[in-house]
Amino acid sequence: MAAADRNPFQKTAYQSHLISLKLYIDLLLQYQEHLSNLTEQIDALAEEVEEYKIIQSIPGIGKKIAATILSEIGEIDRFTHAKKLVAYAGIDPSVYSSGKFTSTANRITKRGSKRLRHTLYLAVLCGLRRSGCKKLREFYDKKREEGKPYRVAVVACINKLLHWIYAILKSKEPFLDLI
Repeated sequence: MAAADRNPFQKTAYQSHLISLKLYIDLLLQYQEHLSNLTEQIDALAEEVEEYKIIQSIPGIGKKIAATILSEIGEIDRFTHAKKLVAYAGIDPSVYSSGKFTSTANRITKRGSKRLRHTLYLAVLCGLRRSGCKKLREFYDKKREEGKPYRVAVVACINKLLHWIYAILKSKEPFLDLI
């Protein structure tokens, strides 16, 4: 005699777990469908924005990264200089000084948009791949040859990428990846 046949409670508990599992699977499938609908709506709205196509001209920046960057930056005209955009993203170095002492181990301020920093980090990683951005790869290699650690070189690439984004959005001209 099977263990479930001896104890009717176990059989009922097993069936209730199956019902709960089926409910969670149905709920998950509904969420996935809703998420794909939202993704399609975001893509359709982004296609209407002129800057969306311009920013995708930078190798390593695809549809999702471009939409996230544009949504986080907003209107580029609110920044009078690329350094202000860098500060808004929190990529600018923080300088610790007191009297005659100035620290040499500086970090980025991280005072800006965390989502923008993360998205730019992903864009740099995509741009550094073999088929990515030649200018970005050259800049990264130069920083590494200068003896910069990996993370410092990547942050420098993010800073450079933000300057490029500022320039192409201001001029409304696509990015040219010529060396």
